[in-house]
Amino acid sequence: MSGLLKKLRLAEHDARRALLIGLLCTLPVVAASAAPAMARKVETPAPRTAAGPLDPDATLIAIYKDLGANNLRHAQLKADALVAAYPNFLLAQLIRGDLLMMHTRPVTGLGSASNGASEKLIDLRDEAMVRLKSLRERPDPDLVPQALLKLRDDQRYALVVDTKRSRLYVYQHQRGQLKLLTDYYITQGKLGTNKVKEGDQKTPIGVYYITGRLAKNRLPDFYGAGALPVNYPNEWDRVNGRSGSGIWLHGTPSASYSRPPLASDGCVVLTNPDLEKLLRSVEPGKTPVVISERIEFVSRKALVTERDAADKLLDEWRQDFESMNQTRFLANYSTHFKSGLGEDLAVWTGKHELAMAGIKNMAIKLQDVTMFAYPGRKDLIVSTFTQASSFGKRHSSQRKRQYWSKEGKTWKIVYEGIL
Repeated sequence: MSGLLKKLRLAEHDARRALLIGLLCTLPVVAASAAPAMARKVETPAPRTAAGPLDPDATLIAIYKDLGANNLRHAQLKADALVAAYPNFLLAQLIRGDLLMMHTRPVTGLGSASNGASEKLIDLRDEAMVRLKSLRERPDPDLVPQALLKLRDDQRYALVVDTKRSRLYVYQHQRGQLKLLTDYYITQGKLGTNKVKEGDQKTPIGVYYITGRLAKNRLPDFYGAGALPVNYPNEWDRVNGRSGSGIWLHGTPSASYSRPPLASDGCVVLTNPDLEKLLRSVEPGKTPVVISERIEFVSRKALVTERDAADKLLDEWRQDFESMNQTRFLANYSTHFKSGLGEDLAVWTGKHELAMAGIKNMAIKLQDVTMFAYPGRKDLIVSTFTQASSFGKRHSSQRKRQYWSKEGKTWKIVYEGIL
């Protein structure tokens, strides 16, 4: 092979890799000139889900793998299929345009074939980056989110949102075991996370629950295929003075396939096809939604160790309650304690002593316990349980939620309320 031909083919390889490099790195791309396609290989179809339709994220990855392997034709076929399946997927249209251009001339980065507004291009480049990066960093199936300490037996699914990765992970729960089922690209608040007040265009960080379903026909087209409201602000938000409302998981307008990573007013936004699939996995009142800036993944063994420690903490509180020894019982509570009614420790203690006056031989069982390590905090656990109490012939049952904070080396209850 002559030196000139070698140079031409190397130039072609560089041109076809340019888009991949430009996305996976933040440095500018300078591509060499394009040349005719190299030797053909067996064509492979674009990735599909078990149900049949194209998986957009997996297809994007496959396109860039083809480019890295110098298979422009294969990449083009996949991009054509992706656009045909999702004609309103602007990122796919942009990539397809770049691939068409690569047949004839240099490509200097994502969007080279576009004449669109620069702001729109920036949004699409951001979307491409987070989609590819999140798939490259997909969680190890042998690891589990550290936040999901313990779920009730009837909580079949848990949703975990990683805002740094712009990703929502769906975990299936069976007999205390967690399995990653799938994950979806999401959009979050325009100004990021840590919502504090109404209108700040931020997505909250915390442990929430799906509270209902809002059907597509009850909503404006802006919300797409439907919406799943969550209980923001939760108890911890209110204790810390956070306000606002209307935080939902919802879809996109019918004219759009997806939105940029930072584009909502605080909600978590999915594509309509993804939301329709998610709707089949949630149960209002049961399905938890953990929203974190960055999810910590741990081994299953480590999770069991942390779960056992949290179980022990709660059981010691139960035993102290059962003992009817007020001093021993109150040692579990922080001096910074707040009740669900906003009472401080002194007021709450007085009411508790009055309620317990004359009661003897109390037996307490804790049922349907859930526990979460609070996202972004190494020192906070939220626990929810049904407290079934019996004393003599009397019985009572209450659903309670407690927030435990680590003060020095000791865990203390900083919030307790009846649901």
